[in-house]
Amino acid sequence: MMTEDAARVYVVDDDLDLGASVARLLRRHGFDASSFLDPVPLLDIHAQAPAHCIVTDVMMADLDGFAFADRIREHDGSVAIIFMTAWPTTANAVAAVRHYGGLDYLAKPLDEERLLAAVEEGIGWAREKRRHLARTSTLTLRERQIFDLLVQGHSNKAVTAILCLSPKTVEDHRSSIMTKTGTNGLAQLIALAR
Repeated sequence: MMTEDAARVYVVDDDLDLGASVARLLRRHGFDASSFLDPVPLLDIHAQAPAHCIVTDVMMADLDGFAFADRIREHDGSVAIIFMTAWPTTANAVAAVRHYGGLDYLAKPLDEERLLAAVEEGIGWAREKRRHLARTSTLTLRERQIFDLLVQGHSNKAVTAILCLSPKTVEDHRSSIMTKTGTNGLAQLIALAR
């Protein structure tokens, strides 16, 4: 039974029956799941109604799962992506995680428990990522520059030199950044940036 705040999950597979059965399984477990045969129309749909998690096949006709992930990431870095394939390889598994930002790489036939656990983890990750993005979205351009330098490990003194600002200006911006993001130290800022 889905609730009002049910997490949205999109399933993409060029096998109509498999995509539909995965979406049904997810709906039975309380997710707002929809299946798609083709990833191309989903790019526009996701832009209007973003999912928390996308479960996508790797091998599809016009746009494979990895290219699809790249296209989604151009517009939404906070959606969790889970890859699935009938032809698993170690190289693709590594690429799925390292290069394409996949949360998991599942072999077909799918292990239902592992799929459900991966989707649950992905939803949690996406919600946390979106909370963090919301906390930094109100930063001004200058505050964002200072934030980025601070979380890279630069001291206030280094930031003043890099941006040609006075120490007082950097300190004032740093204070504003802490207030807007609800943090109280550099360690929390770094955690927020991750």
